[in-house]
Amino acid sequence: MKIAVDAMGGDHAPGEIVRGAVEAAREYRQKIILVGDQEKIMLELGQSPPEQIEVFHAPEVIAMGEHPAVAVRKKKQSSIVQAVRLVREGEAMAVVSAGSTGAAMAASLLGLGRIQGIDRPAIASILPRNGGATLLIDAGANVDCKPQHLLQFAIMGSLYAEKILGIPSPRVGLLNVGEEETKGNELTLAAFPLLRQAENINFTGNVEGRDIFAGTVDVVVCDGFVGNIVLKAGEGLAIALLKMIKEEVTRSWLAKMGTALATSAFRCFEKRIDYAEYGGAPLLGVNGVSIICHGSSTARAIKNAIKRAREAVEAGLVDAIKSNVENTAEVQKVGIN
Repeated sequence: MKIAVDAMGGDHAPGEIVRGAVEAAREYRQKIILVGDQEKIMLELGQSPPEQIEVFHAPEVIAMGEHPAVAVRKKKQSSIVQAVRLVREGEAMAVVSAGSTGAAMAASLLGLGRIQGIDRPAIASILPRNGGATLLIDAGANVDCKPQHLLQFAIMGSLYAEKILGIPSPRVGLLNVGEEETKGNELTLAAFPLLRQAENINFTGNVEGRDIFAGTVDVVVCDGFVGNIVLKAGEGLAIALLKMIKEEVTRSWLAKMGTALATSAFRCFEKRIDYAEYGGAPLLGVNGVSIICHGSSTARAIKNAIKRAREAVEAGLVDAIKSNVENTAEVQKVGIN
């Protein structure tokens, strides 16, 4: 199994991307195809790259400021388009990119197509919580949704939580302004009965924002507009908390002594809230495995994203989504009507 990595995507490309790929190749013995400017990649690889790594030359790069769909159609030789093409043609089993999220989504959607029965692919992000992690879907791919889209998100998110995160019968909650069935906007009010009727998900009802980090449910379903705000707010809160803790522990010598004794605990806490620990977010619903990473991904984030891609392939995630979506076809028709 080979995994195609967009070596030119991200704020720290190609350096951090290549280093992350090298770490993954050595630690997991994973075969990797680095896609991008061959000369620049080879400079980063040095004289003795791991034998598991090969380079595929792609001379063009899609910049962050370019219109995703237009750039993907125009720049056929870009690193992300060529990486996706390798997956479509069976040369690789998954694609990983830290480049423009829009470009990665557009390239994956146009290059791999949608799974039959999925109207819109969704980004699934992992958020830390008490005792584990919560999967948030959609985290920004679709700002306007219909009720049946939320049902599809719930199915895909539940399967990812089960097969990749190892959570048996994941609890699925619909993000809302209250727990009562009668609360919410038009979208959530219409989506609630669809989720309740679906037999292949463990739907527990509405959840509020505070439940995301409390461990009340394992999968939180929402539209991409709300999900992206939750994701960015969570990232900002985590950064602010770390800064506030560091400010407080430097206020007195006693606090500094206490911090020295609790250094291990602080390091563990920082690791738990670091996005690099989870690598990247899968774009669920496309007919292949596509992992989208944070633009500022470090080598560790890329290494972990490659691991996530490998796990998704080995778990047969795409085939599992196909079969489960077929089983809810009748329920989805109710949402459309």
